[in-house]
Amino acid sequence: MTALRLILVGFGLVIGGYGAVLVLENPPVIIVRIVVWALIGVVLHDAVFAPVCAALGFAGRRLIPGKWWPPITVAAFVSVVLVFLAIPVYGKPGMRPDNMTVLDRNYPLGLWISLATVWACVPIYYLTARLLPVRQDEVVDQESADDVERQPPPA
Repeated sequence: MTALRLILVGFGLVIGGYGAVLVLENPPVIIVRIVVWALIGVVLHDAVFAPVCAALGFAGRRLIPGKWWPPITVAAFVSVVLVFLAIPVYGKPGMRPDNMTVLDRNYPLGLWISLATVWACVPIYYLTARLLPVRQDEVVDQESADDVERQPPPA
């Protein structure tokens, strides 16, 4: 296991070094922009995105029934990823009247279809789980901490 870890660390260092070489080929102005965008991303994540996600998680846990929690959580996560992936092309940057084929797709429609598909899977998951003949740990899920019997005294 230690050898595998060392190999993975080595690969990581080689790939990181190659990335650094590629970045250093850019002019200093571009390198500064890359650093600024990276710092903005870290600050936005730590100051905005992470607290909002934590607050939504706490609120959702209180408002959403327990059996619906897993599929809704996965659908919400996938929705956030889809929206973040759609941001660069949503406004069709680079499209000009003399070259309409740069971004010739209807990205807003594609995003909405993707989101609708993801959220349509939530009730399908719930119904599929209900129709399966054996539910995983169903008895244990219905018990509380008070249902545990007392243990015999130690001998």
